Amino acid sequence: MSMFNDKSILPTKEQALPGRGESMRVPRAHYVYRDHTLVEPFPEGYKTAMFGLGCFWGAERKFWQLEGVYSTAVGYAAGFTPNPSYEEVCSGKTGHNEVVLVVYDPAIIFYTSLLKTFWESHNPTQGMRQGNDAGTQYRSGIYYAIKEESELAEQSRDAFQLALNSAQMDVITTEILPVPVFYYAEHYHQQYLAKNPNGYCGLGGTGLTLG
Repeated sequence: MSMFNDKSILPTKEQALPGRGESMRVPRAHYVYRDHTLVEPFPEGYKTAMFGLGCFWGAERKFWQLEGVYSTAVGYAAGFTPNPSYEEVCSGKTGHNEVVLVVYDPAIIFYTSLLKTFWESHNPTQGMRQGNDAGTQYRSGIYYAIKEESELAEQSRDAFQLALNSAQMDVITTEILPVPVFYYAEHYHQQYLAKNPNGYCGLGGTGLTLG
Protein backbone atom coordinates (compact mmCIF):
# COMPACT_ATOMS: atom_id res chain seq x y z
CA MET A 1 0.00 0.00 0.00
CA SER A 2 1.35 3.43 -0.90
CA MET A 3 1.51 6.12 1.75
CA PHE A 4 -1.11 8.17 -0.15
CA ASN A 5 -3.60 5.29 0.04
CA ASP A 6 -3.08 4.92 3.78
CA LYS A 7 -6.18 6.54 5.31
CA SER A 8 -4.35 7.08 8.59
CA ILE A 9 -1.98 9.59 7.00
CA LEU A 10 -3.05 13.10 6.04
CA PRO A 11 -2.43 14.02 2.41
CA THR A 12 -0.50 17.13 1.44
CA LYS A 13 -2.20 20.01 -0.31
CA GLU A 14 -0.67 18.83 -3.58
CA GLN A 15 -2.03 15.30 -3.08
CA ALA A 16 -5.55 16.39 -2.11
CA LEU A 17 -8.52 16.08 -4.44
CA PRO A 18 -9.41 19.28 -6.37
CA GLY A 19 -13.00 19.58 -5.13
CA ARG A 20 -15.41 22.09 -6.65
CA GLY A 21 -16.59 25.68 -6.41
CA GLU A 22 -20.26 24.92 -5.72
CA SER A 23 -21.23 24.63 -2.06
CA MET A 24 -23.41 21.85 -0.67
CA ARG A 25 -27.14 22.56 -0.64
CA VAL A 26 -28.70 21.97 2.76
CA PRO A 27 -32.09 22.76 4.35
CA ARG A 28 -32.40 26.18 5.90
CA ALA A 29 -34.15 24.86 9.03
CA HIS A 30 -32.68 22.61 11.71
CA TYR A 31 -34.48 19.25 11.80
CA VAL A 32 -34.73 19.11 15.62
CA TYR A 33 -35.32 22.83 16.28
CA ARG A 34 -37.58 23.56 13.33
CA ASP A 35 -37.76 27.31 13.95
CA HIS A 36 -33.96 27.62 14.18
CA THR A 37 -31.75 28.06 11.15
CA LEU A 38 -29.08 25.61 10.01
CA VAL A 39 -27.22 28.31 8.08
CA GLU A 40 -26.31 31.96 8.61
CA PRO A 41 -27.46 34.48 9.57
CA PHE A 42 -27.76 33.37 13.20
CA PRO A 43 -29.25 35.54 15.97
CA GLU A 44 -27.21 38.56 16.97
CA GLY A 45 -24.86 37.92 19.87
CA TYR A 46 -24.72 34.17 19.37
CA LYS A 47 -21.36 32.45 18.92
CA THR A 48 -20.13 29.44 16.98
CA ALA A 49 -17.74 26.66 17.94
CA MET A 50 -16.34 23.76 15.95
CA PHE A 51 -15.29 20.29 17.11
CA GLY A 52 -14.25 16.98 15.63
CA LEU A 53 -14.75 13.87 17.77
CA GLY A 54 -15.31 10.91 15.50
CA CYS A 55 -18.34 10.12 13.35
CA PHE A 56 -20.29 13.36 13.19
CA TRP A 57 -23.72 11.74 13.50
CA GLY A 58 -23.34 10.95 17.20
CA ALA A 59 -21.16 13.95 17.87
CA GLU A 60 -23.81 16.36 16.62
CA ARG A 61 -26.47 14.82 18.86
CA LYS A 62 -24.30 15.38 21.94
CA PHE A 63 -24.33 19.12 21.29
CA TRP A 64 -27.91 19.72 20.15
CA GLN A 65 -29.06 18.23 23.48
CA LEU A 66 -27.36 21.00 25.47
CA GLU A 67 -29.41 23.86 26.86
CA GLY A 68 -28.33 27.11 25.27
CA VAL A 69 -27.36 25.54 21.94
CA TYR A 70 -29.38 27.19 19.19
CA SER A 71 -28.33 25.08 16.22
CA THR A 72 -25.89 22.44 15.06
CA ALA A 73 -24.65 21.27 11.67
CA VAL A 74 -22.25 18.62 10.46
CA GLY A 75 -19.61 19.16 7.85
CA TYR A 76 -16.02 18.87 6.77
CA ALA A 77 -13.10 21.06 7.83
CA ALA A 78 -9.35 21.30 8.46
CA GLY A 79 -8.39 19.81 5.10
CA PHE A 80 -7.66 21.07 1.61
CA THR A 81 -10.43 20.05 -0.80
CA PRO A 82 -13.08 22.78 -1.33
CA ASN A 83 -16.71 21.65 -1.00
CA PRO A 84 -15.92 17.94 -0.74
CA SER A 85 -18.44 15.11 -0.90
CA TYR A 86 -18.79 12.48 1.81
CA GLU A 87 -17.27 9.87 -0.47
CA GLU A 88 -14.26 12.10 -1.12
CA VAL A 89 -13.70 12.73 2.59
CA CYS A 90 -13.96 8.99 3.32
CA SER A 91 -11.32 8.30 0.66
CA GLY A 92 -8.73 9.98 2.88
CA LYS A 93 -7.70 12.23 0.01
CA THR A 94 -9.15 15.56 1.18
CA GLY A 95 -7.43 16.01 4.56
CA HIS A 96 -10.76 16.98 6.11
CA ASN A 97 -12.14 16.01 9.48
CA GLU A 98 -15.80 15.23 10.20
CA VAL A 99 -16.81 18.15 12.40
CA VAL A 100 -19.79 19.68 14.18
CA LEU A 101 -20.58 23.38 13.99
CA VAL A 102 -22.28 24.51 17.21
CA VAL A 103 -24.23 27.76 17.41
CA TYR A 104 -24.88 28.80 21.00
CA ASP A 105 -26.09 31.59 23.23
CA PRO A 106 -23.16 32.63 25.47
CA ALA A 107 -25.62 34.10 27.95
CA ILE A 108 -26.92 30.57 28.64
CA ILE A 109 -24.02 28.21 28.01
CA PHE A 110 -20.29 28.90 28.23
CA TYR A 111 -17.57 27.73 25.85
CA THR A 112 -16.09 25.76 28.75
CA SER A 113 -19.31 23.71 28.94
CA LEU A 114 -18.96 22.84 25.26
CA LEU A 115 -15.37 21.76 25.93
CA LYS A 116 -16.56 19.55 28.78
CA THR A 117 -19.04 17.82 26.46
CA PHE A 118 -16.31 17.45 23.85
CA TRP A 119 -13.80 15.72 26.15
CA GLU A 120 -16.33 13.49 27.88
CA SER A 121 -18.06 12.29 24.70
CA HIS A 122 -15.15 10.55 22.97
CA ASN A 123 -11.72 9.05 23.46
CA PRO A 124 -9.22 11.77 22.49
CA THR A 125 -6.18 9.46 22.62
CA GLN A 126 -6.76 7.38 19.50
CA GLY A 127 -5.09 9.40 16.76
CA MET A 128 -6.64 8.89 13.35
CA ARG A 129 -9.62 6.90 14.52
CA GLN A 130 -12.47 6.73 17.00
CA GLY A 131 -13.38 3.25 18.13
CA ASN A 132 -14.00 1.07 15.08
CA ASP A 133 -14.07 4.10 12.77
CA ALA A 134 -10.59 4.45 11.27
CA GLY A 135 -9.26 7.24 9.06
CA THR A 136 -8.07 10.82 9.19
CA GLN A 137 -11.66 12.14 9.15
CA TYR A 138 -12.24 10.66 12.61
CA ARG A 139 -9.43 12.51 14.40
CA SER A 140 -10.06 14.56 17.52
CA GLY A 141 -9.99 18.32 17.04
CA ILE A 142 -10.88 21.66 18.59
CA TYR A 143 -10.99 24.63 16.22
CA TYR A 144 -10.88 28.00 17.97
CA ALA A 145 -11.95 31.43 16.75
CA ILE A 146 -10.12 33.67 19.24
CA LYS A 147 -7.08 33.48 21.53
CA GLU A 148 -9.23 33.07 24.65
CA GLU A 149 -10.82 29.94 23.17
CA SER A 150 -7.37 28.59 22.33
CA GLU A 151 -6.24 29.10 25.91
CA LEU A 152 -9.39 27.50 27.33
CA ALA A 153 -9.02 24.54 24.99
CA GLU A 154 -5.40 23.99 26.04
CA GLN A 155 -6.27 24.32 29.73
CA SER A 156 -9.09 21.80 29.37
CA ARG A 157 -6.79 19.43 27.46
CA ASP A 158 -4.20 19.58 30.23
CA ALA A 159 -6.86 18.99 32.89
CA PHE A 160 -8.32 16.02 31.02
CA GLN A 161 -4.84 14.58 30.51
CA LEU A 162 -4.40 14.53 34.29
CA ALA A 163 -7.60 12.49 34.56
CA LEU A 164 -6.32 10.14 31.85
CA ASN A 165 -2.99 9.80 33.65
CA SER A 166 -4.75 8.85 36.86
CA ALA A 167 -6.62 6.15 34.94
CA GLN A 168 -3.34 5.01 33.32
CA MET A 169 -4.65 5.84 29.87
CA ASP A 170 -2.84 7.18 26.81
CA VAL A 171 -1.76 10.66 25.76
CA ILE A 172 -4.23 13.03 24.09
CA THR A 173 -3.82 13.37 20.31
CA THR A 174 -6.38 16.16 19.84
CA GLU A 175 -5.40 18.89 17.39
CA ILE A 176 -6.12 22.45 18.56
CA LEU A 177 -6.10 24.77 15.55
CA PRO A 178 -7.47 28.12 14.36
CA VAL A 179 -10.98 27.67 12.98
CA PRO A 180 -10.83 26.52 9.34
CA VAL A 181 -13.37 26.90 6.56
CA PHE A 182 -16.49 24.85 7.31
CA TYR A 183 -18.08 22.96 4.42
CA TYR A 184 -21.59 21.68 5.07
CA ALA A 185 -22.08 17.94 4.65
CA GLU A 186 -24.89 16.54 2.52
CA HIS A 187 -28.46 17.18 3.67
CA TYR A 188 -29.04 13.57 4.74
CA HIS A 189 -26.19 13.77 7.26
CA GLN A 190 -27.70 16.81 9.03
CA GLN A 191 -29.26 15.76 12.37
CA TYR A 192 -28.99 12.17 11.15
CA LEU A 193 -29.79 10.49 14.46
CA ALA A 194 -32.94 12.56 14.90
CA LYS A 195 -34.14 11.31 11.52
CA ASN A 196 -32.87 7.77 12.20
CA PRO A 197 -33.11 7.16 15.97
CA ASN A 198 -31.70 3.63 15.64
CA GLY A 199 -28.91 4.72 13.32
CA TYR A 200 -25.24 3.95 13.83
CA CYS A 201 -23.36 5.83 16.52
CA GLY A 202 -19.76 4.81 17.12
CA LEU A 203 -19.12 7.50 19.71
CA GLY A 204 -17.80 6.30 23.05
CA GLY A 205 -16.17 8.22 25.87
CA THR A 206 -13.49 7.12 28.29
CA GLY A 207 -15.84 7.17 31.29
CA LEU A 208 -13.81 10.04 32.75
CA THR A 209 -15.11 13.51 33.53
CA LEU A 210 -13.64 16.97 33.23
CA GLY A 211 -14.01 18.68 36.57
